[in-house]
Amino acid sequence: MNDLPPADEVKAEAKATTALERKDAVGLVTPARIPGQVLPPAGDTFLGRRITPLTRRRLDNFRTNRRGFWSLWIFLVLFVASLFAEFIANDRPLLIQYDGAFYFPVFRNYPETAFGGFLPSEADYRDPAVKQMIDEKGWIVWPVIPFGYRTITDAPGPYPAAPSRTDWLGTDDQGRDVLARLIYGFRISVLFGLALTFFSSIVGVAAGAVQGYFGGLVDLGFQRFIEIWEGLPVLYLLIILATIVEPNFWWLLGLMLLFSWTSLVGVVRAEFLRGRNFDYVRAARALGVSDPVIIFRHVLPNATVATLTFLPFILNGSITTLTSLDFLGFGLPPGSPSLGELLAQGKANLQAPWLGITAFVVLAIMLSLLIFVGEAVRDAFDPRKVVR
Repeated sequence: MNDLPPADEVKAEAKATTALERKDAVGLVTPARIPGQVLPPAGDTFLGRRITPLTRRRLDNFRTNRRGFWSLWIFLVLFVASLFAEFIANDRPLLIQYDGAFYFPVFRNYPETAFGGFLPSEADYRDPAVKQMIDEKGWIVWPVIPFGYRTITDAPGPYPAAPSRTDWLGTDDQGRDVLARLIYGFRISVLFGLALTFFSSIVGVAAGAVQGYFGGLVDLGFQRFIEIWEGLPVLYLLIILATIVEPNFWWLLGLMLLFSWTSLVGVVRAEFLRGRNFDYVRAARALGVSDPVIIFRHVLPNATVATLTFLPFILNGSITTLTSLDFLGFGLPPGSPSLGELLAQGKANLQAPWLGITAFVVLAIMLSLLIFVGEAVRDAFDPRKVVR
């Protein structure tokens, strides 16, 4: 009458089931999982690291936004190409073969005597006499654009000269190649924007975290300070300081950092005001965990979602800030490649429309790509958006 299996068989089956349940997705036996715990499927990795289902959903949401996805790739290709601007636009050859030896002027300087000349100074490779000496015993490999951003081209005056087969986008008012200055100017603008976004985000997140976590008088005092700080006239300070010291890349970066860190404070502060009352934060306090550990290890990861969605737009604003300062004449030193300086030249030389149009198109494309990327990032972190 008793149809139950023997006790030994039940125990063996239970052990087999337990071992099977403990088997990980990659085939390794691990400790028992928490009931209901969802692990990412086997092989679900990104950049060589295993990711959670939530991260996979966000990546899928980002890819679903085709405009933002391809905008990111186009922007990355343009930026990486600009990092190698010296190999694309340069008045120095990439490679010289002379008398059986190889020379790399793009990496180091060579005297004219190395190519049969009589001057011990650095060789001018655009000099017809130097070119002739090298061609007699070797050959030269030039970049695609044989001009640097400071090189005066061979275009006939008056300047600015119209586009030609040599100068594809013409020259500026000093006879320098516009395309070469665009490539270098694009690189400087993006690097400045990335640096300003990175450092201002660190300061802004730290300030917002302290305000939101402690609240009370700390929050009140910080808010009043930020209101006063944001009311300072940044442009007037730039004009005054420009008369004292000559502005450069790092000087401008430090000065703009003093006034740009407040952009993320409000968002991070709101996230910390909400998160400090969560149960896990109270439990951490009850266990004696220090405030810095709670802020940066437990609450900050939950606040980074709102922060990341703002970063592309902050980068956009940083690039626009540098362009505006260069356009007004309070940016990078004179002679530096800059999109704002090209726009100023276009305004001053209406008879040469290629100056203003070229700088405007490049700036519009760059900022549009960043806006599209920002929209895709925002959709990726939107919990209400589901990939179908």
